[in-house]
Amino acid sequence: MHEMTAILLLCSANMCRSVIAQALLSARLAERPAPVSVTSAGLLPGGQQPPAEAVAVMAARGIDIAGHVSRRVTVADLASADLVLGMAREHARHACVLRPECWPRTFTLGELLRRGRLAGARAPGEPVGDWLARAGRDRSRRDLLGSGPDDVPDPYGGPLAGYQATASLLDRLTSELVAQCLA
Repeated sequence: MHEMTAILLLCSANMCRSVIAQALLSARLAERPAPVSVTSAGLLPGGQQPPAEAVAVMAARGIDIAGHVSRRVTVADLASADLVLGMAREHARHACVLRPECWPRTFTLGELLRRGRLAGARAPGEPVGDWLARAGRDRSRRDLLGSGPDDVPDPYGGPLAGYQATASLLDRLTSELVAQCLA
């Protein structure tokens, strides 16, 4: 894999974190000459719209997510993604259990960025798969157990300030993702 063409973002219900991350990352990548598909899904059954707080927070950023309808991740989603990014360890773990072959390209968003800072940004012309292998060196599947410091907090059911904090965090993380491996 030389260029990234498909990114899948995962969270629990596909109503807040992965939807916000998808909207922010899609907006950042919209001007790229080579298109990148950014999709999202959840671990739970779909059919739900984002909560009003998530819609309001993103509308304040000029992004409309009101039409989003949640969906459950499938094996086909995992098979077609060049990069799978969970918002928390449980999401990456679920992906790797559902389709073990996706382990080398499945991380939490925070984990990939942390590892990417240590490995260095993807070099011009460096295949994405090579960069992911370099960033993921010395990883262990045990790293997916429990929760971790890289997990993005779930604002669902909380106050508007929690949604704002999550959107700000995901704005920073998606910006760093583009700089590290998609530039």
